Amino acid sequence: MEVKSTTKYVRLSPKKARDVAREIQGLPVSSALDILTFTPKKAAFHINKTLKAAMADAENNFSLSAESMVVKEAVIGAGPVLKRFMPRAKGSAGGIRKRTSHISITLAEAPEAEAKAKRVHVSTKAAATEA
Repeated sequence: MEVKSTTKYVRLSPKKARDVAREIQGLPVSSALDILTFTPKKAAFHINKTLKAAMADAENNFSLSAESMVVKEAVIGAGPVLKRFMPRAKGSAGGIRKRTSHISITLAEAPEAEAKAKRVHVSTKAAATEA
């Protein structure tokens, strides 16, 4: 089972956020939270919030244990760009691009948790057919 959470229009450059997102891909949720908590970047705060939202969705909407989840993918997409201008010499103007990001995090069950769930499911099926 996969759970996806998205935060849109974050006032942060996607290029800067991707560096932080690459660090947590493939890690268990607890390790990813530890890394994000102690990473001194603005992107870590927003990715941490999105990860916690995905964990809450997994627990409340799908009755999954957050401890058994793994960060399958953390994708940072480009959002709309706010265009501003700054005055320059001799009456000209220079452009300023204020970039935004869309953060998407997908959580999946850990492979050993899936295997355990399948074993329980198969054993309950066998018990039902025997009875």
